[in-house]
Amino acid sequence: MDSFVKFTSLSQGRDRIFRTTQYACMLLNYLIHKNGSNEELVSKLKQLESNMSAGRKLFRLGNTVDAVQTARRNVQLSDPVLRFCLTVIPLSRALYFICDNILWMGAVGLSDIDKEKWNKRCNRYYYFSLIISLSRDVYEVVQLLKEEAQAKKGQQCKSINDLENNPVQRDFVWTLRVKTEALFMLLFQNLKSNPPVLLDIVKNLCDLALPLDKLGICKTNPGVVGLCGLVSSILSILTLTHPVLKLRP
Repeated sequence: MDSFVKFTSLSQGRDRIFRTTQYACMLLNYLIHKNGSNEELVSKLKQLESNMSAGRKLFRLGNTVDAVQTARRNVQLSDPVLRFCLTVIPLSRALYFICDNILWMGAVGLSDIDKEKWNKRCNRYYYFSLIISLSRDVYEVVQLLKEEAQAKKGQQCKSINDLENNPVQRDFVWTLRVKTEALFMLLFQNLKSNPPVLLDIVKNLCDLALPLDKLGICKTNPGVVGLCGLVSSILSILTLTHPVLKLRP
């Protein structure tokens, strides 16, 4: 109970709860509507989904400043690739939050805006931040593979010599298949032993489905969007409640 109270006292915790509820409603709404049953429940789920979305926009009013501060801190990182990625990501998120705040002002009647135009801008910045986030994940995976390769350098040299000395194993296709299988096995083992990297990749891939659908790059349906958003939200809650699972820096 104490953990739950502490979690809900955080603005990020409340946002994650609202986000999980929003996409759970979207998924349930799609499944119920697809079966053509209980139109009243569908209407209630749509209303709840809309309320959760509006509540999240309200919670995000101060996130632009936080994102800029995060970018300023990350400029100090020594690794040039991480410095670039972890500076660009919060800056693009800051632009996303600005567009989101403008959409909120339009929704509550504080300003007259072109909602479609600002919604597209919002999703473009979100899409860009996710692409950079996935690039950072790829970099992390490459670094893990390099470390593993350095640790197993002697063993790899012995395996290569065995291949060269065995005339049966000199076949190019066979050698390529063995090396490919070894690479995938190495990748699997590294991701399995590094949950933060694996969770971040899965979360970013799930999140990527949302702007892809909104921008019309890869149209799906509300069921897929709801499922991806729900999985991403649950993983976000997991990393927030268990900081050891969060990818750092």
